[in-house]
Amino acid sequence: MSHNTLIHRFVRFGVRPLVHTTVAPNHLTTLRLLTGLSASAILAVGTPTALAWGAGVFVLSMLLDRADGELARLSGKRSAFGHKYDLVADGLCNSLVFIGLGVGLSGGSLAWRAIPMGVLAGLAVAAILFLVLHLEALQGERAAELGGAAGFDPDDGILVVPTLIWFELAEELLTAAAVGAPAFAVFFYWKLLRIRART
Repeated sequence: MSHNTLIHRFVRFGVRPLVHTTVAPNHLTTLRLLTGLSASAILAVGTPTALAWGAGVFVLSMLLDRADGELARLSGKRSAFGHKYDLVADGLCNSLVFIGLGVGLSGGSLAWRAIPMGVLAGLAVAAILFLVLHLEALQGERAAELGGAAGFDPDDGILVVPTLIWFELAEELLTAAAVGAPAFAVFFYWKLLRIRART
C-alpha cells in the first residue's frame, strides 16, 4: 500500500499534533479495531438507519487505519508488532464488516443467502490477510503491497463499502464481494506460489 494517497494526506493533518504526545500508533490501531467491530455489529441490525450509521462508523474506522501508520511514520514509533497488529486489525474489521452486512441483509430480497454470502466474503478477506502475512514472512515487511496511482491505492478500494451502502446498493455490494473477495484471495495465493517457486 502506498503511504501518500489522498486519504493518507487527509489524516496526516489530524495526527500531526499527536506526534509529541503519549498517544502511540497502537492506541489508534485499537480504536480502529473497536470502531470496525462496532460498525459490523451496527450493520448486522439491518434497518436502513443502522446500515447508514454502520457505514459511517466504518469510514471512521478506515480513517483510523490510515492514521495509525501515519503516526508511526511521523513519530518514528514503528515496530514489527505494531505492523502485524495493524494487519490483523484490518483483516478482522474488513472481514467482519461483510459478515455483519450479510446478517443485516438477510431480511431483504437476498433472504437466507445473504448470510453465507457475507461469510464467504469475510473468510476470503481473512484468507487474504493470512496470505499477506505469509508473503511478508518470506520476503519481508510490505512484500504484498500493490502499487497505487494518481493519489489512490488499491487498498483504498474498501471505501466502496460505505459508499454503496449509502447509495442503497448494499445487496449489490454483498453480491460483488462474495465473488470478488474469493477471486482476490486466489490472486494472492497465485502470487505466493510464484514467490515460493523463485525462492
